Amino acid sequence: METGILIGGCDSGKVFLNPRYANRHGLIAGATGTGKTVTLQCLAEGFSDMGVPVFMADVKGDLSGLCQKGNPHPKVDERVDKIQIENFVQRGYPVAFWDVFGEQGTPVRSTISEMGPQLLSRLLDLNETQESILTLIFEFADDEGLLLVDLKDLRTTLEFIGSHGKEISSSLTVSRASVNAILRRLLMLEREGGDQFFGEPALVLDDLIQLDRDGRGMINVLASDKLVLSPRVYSTFLLWLLSELFENLPEVGDADKPKMVFFFDEAHLLFNNASKVLIEKVEQVVRLIRSKGVGVYFVTQSPGDLPENVLGQLGNRVQHALRAFTPKDQKSVRVAAQTFRPNPNLDTAEVITNMGVGEALVSVLLKDGIPSVVERTLVRPPSSRMGPATVHERQVVIDSSAMHRRYAVAYDPRSAHEVLLERTQARLQASEDDEARIAKEKADAKNNRSSSRSSGGNRQSVTEALLKSVVRSIGSSVGRSVGKSLLRGILGSLMK
Repeated sequence: METGILIGGCDSGKVFLNPRYANRHGLIAGATGTGKTVTLQCLAEGFSDMGVPVFMADVKGDLSGLCQKGNPHPKVDERVDKIQIENFVQRGYPVAFWDVFGEQGTPVRSTISEMGPQLLSRLLDLNETQESILTLIFEFADDEGLLLVDLKDLRTTLEFIGSHGKEISSSLTVSRASVNAILRRLLMLEREGGDQFFGEPALVLDDLIQLDRDGRGMINVLASDKLVLSPRVYSTFLLWLLSELFENLPEVGDADKPKMVFFFDEAHLLFNNASKVLIEKVEQVVRLIRSKGVGVYFVTQSPGDLPENVLGQLGNRVQHALRAFTPKDQKSVRVAAQTFRPNPNLDTAEVITNMGVGEALVSVLLKDGIPSVVERTLVRPPSSRMGPATVHERQVVIDSSAMHRRYAVAYDPRSAHEVLLERTQARLQASEDDEARIAKEKADAKNNRSSSRSSGGNRQSVTEALLKSVVRSIGSSVGRSVGKSLLRGILGSLMK
């Protein structure tokens, strides 16, 4: 019985992807222009028809045509007849368009807190010392109950710890030079559009796992033609999304079909210049996320672009043609051929280099998760449009989306920036009040000393005035000579 997602036809019949093993992950590889995008489109349609939501990055802009009905064409009819596809119908699919920059889809955002210090360190390309400082910042924010929402919050918290960390705790003593280095990285990230990605309302993962009214899985298309120009932002965002799915979805084990399927286009960007710790994290997520019912499909040019530990976990494989013009290319062909279960009737290494557009070597997981022998397969044509939707068609879909109404307008909650700004202003005000109090106390003390000196001078003036009055009185009553005698007597008594 023919069941599952139809990939195409081969000499021995049709080739199907068993949905029960779709969460065992997969690989779509091949040189540019050999048909990877169409294969990805066909698989997305198949999962949607089964009620499985899909998330995919649209690097070239071609996948937007999924929302539109396919165009009739003689070559499509020829391929349908050759594969013997029954009841082939051209139609559009339920699509939700997303865009980090908010230009070609609903804005998709995360918060600094949700990203975490490890992924954020990769995003900023920090060294170990700077990453430890960033971890310290997150711990401080958790202890203080501060929300780290956007880059402004992170920048303000860094500056606050750099200036006042020692006053708060000896463990918060950080190098000002390191703080300045991180701040410069934040500025670079902001110029690449990071300020638009971090904010509220943040993406709720359940909004990616939706069905339409007919029970078909929603195909979430992330506009990535601009995003991929910043490879670190692109790969970190997709890795964050995978990590969030892993951490938040419940365990489901091996179900009859996946809960969601994730396509990672230009997958080599995830591993370029990646640290050992990050690669280990990717391996862990890929290994464990299948128990959450999520299938991950890497799309790249050659299997050699992926680490062996990751490649070994990809059970379903579609390999389009590779070109072997150089020794390095020839090595990639050998690596690709060795990743398949051999077919005694097929020279895999030879076939890889001479397949035409729309052909692929395919191996899928059969009963009990055993891989099938590799087959040279004609990939079926998609039911939706091959090629991009027009700007108007895309906008109609965006405007009718409930997700767009929820996420279109950003807002700035009271978070670390506002709280620490208030604390800093309170510190400044307290410092100014202390300075004013000390200045007033000094002024009062000075005035008191001046008053004391002034009071002593007045008493002496009164004594002198009394003596003068006595002298005048005596001189007028008894005469000059007697007055002199009395005066000496009085003065003598006063001086004793």
